[in-house]
Amino acid sequence: MSLSAWRKVKVSDFIKFNPKEILEKKYVGKKIGMDKLAPFTRKIEGFEIAKFSGGSKFRNGDTLVARISPCLENGKTAQVSILDRNEVGFGSTEYIVLRKKDGLSDENYIYYFAISPYFRNTAIKSMSGTSGRQRVQQSELENIVVSIPNLSEQRSIAATLSCLDDKIEVNAKINHNLEEMAQTIFKSWFIDFEPWNGERPTNWFQGRLGDYVDVRRGGSPRPIQAYLSETGFRWLKISDVTRLETPFVLRIKEHIKKSGLKKTVFLKAGSLVLSNSATPGIPKILCVDTCVHDGWLYFPTSIFSNEFLYLLFKHIRQDLLSLGNGSIFTNLKTDILKNYMILVPEKSVLFRFNKLVLPLFQAMEKSTREMAMLEDIRNVLLPKLMSGEIRVPTEKTVG
Repeated sequence: MSLSAWRKVKVSDFIKFNPKEILEKKYVGKKIGMDKLAPFTRKIEGFEIAKFSGGSKFRNGDTLVARISPCLENGKTAQVSILDRNEVGFGSTEYIVLRKKDGLSDENYIYYFAISPYFRNTAIKSMSGTSGRQRVQQSELENIVVSIPNLSEQRSIAATLSCLDDKIEVNAKINHNLEEMAQTIFKSWFIDFEPWNGERPTNWFQGRLGDYVDVRRGGSPRPIQAYLSETGFRWLKISDVTRLETPFVLRIKEHIKKSGLKKTVFLKAGSLVLSNSATPGIPKILCVDTCVHDGWLYFPTSIFSNEFLYLLFKHIRQDLLSLGNGSIFTNLKTDILKNYMILVPEKSVLFRFNKLVLPLFQAMEKSTREMAMLEDIRNVLLPKLMSGEIRVPTEKTVG
């Protein structure tokens, strides 16, 4: 399997850009908005049923690449798989749609090619326009000259990477089901009182959350730009968790210098945090040590377990949001949480509940760590497979 067998071609020679599809203006079907694409995630999270009025058009197997800043930089590239056979979906005008050319390219290979560092970096460098609204110059992508393997090796490369992404998606589904199970138990016990025949136990009482939980706010050294660093202490941002579909935070992108510690809060792994700005009301449990800014609340002492508080915050999130400054606000004040009235069960009930849900959270944490490991393996393999540095057996070479 000599690398010389790979062909040098322009990208447009083996990928169709924005393939032509015809939809009538009155057509009603599946619309995939930019919000349905999660960063660096192959699977699309969902769709809405809407009337077509313009925008990109695509079929199953096509790859959608965000062409606008900051969506492209944030990794919004996905493969369509939620349409019916022969169905045409539509979505944002800010997508570049990539489709295979029969006999020349494999649709799964195209997805991995689109998320490879070389293609992404070229796309990002080609962006032009006003600050904050820059767009990819499609013509530059079409004219990139690359070396590609034959169709059989493309499929083998894609199959190798797909095995990893398939397992990541399975783990994500497991986490979703486990969390739903935990939330169902929480609602059954503390909202519907099902173990007590639907009647609230008489020895439970109402109280202010702040009387049972120490609610604190993180801190921010300013100007923060002066303290950001390539290495140092992790610096948890709201954007690290906004699209995170697991209770556990493992990946944190940014760091701050040691000199910033005096004006922030350093939390150990295992701490529970709650966002109080930008996207308020998101609870997460830390898997790593990190510093938290004043957009986070944390809870150094509590009579409740992290698992109980996590499920409570998920359940009351809409109530907390309604108590803020209007329907959209940027600050969930500490007093809102401290004064929120909750039902306090007896200790023996909390003990039994914690014993019941703890294995669910432990399984989610294990699954989350495995997903991160698989993502790391995929990210290491991806550029090596795409460049031919690592080769994989093809149908013709096996046996």
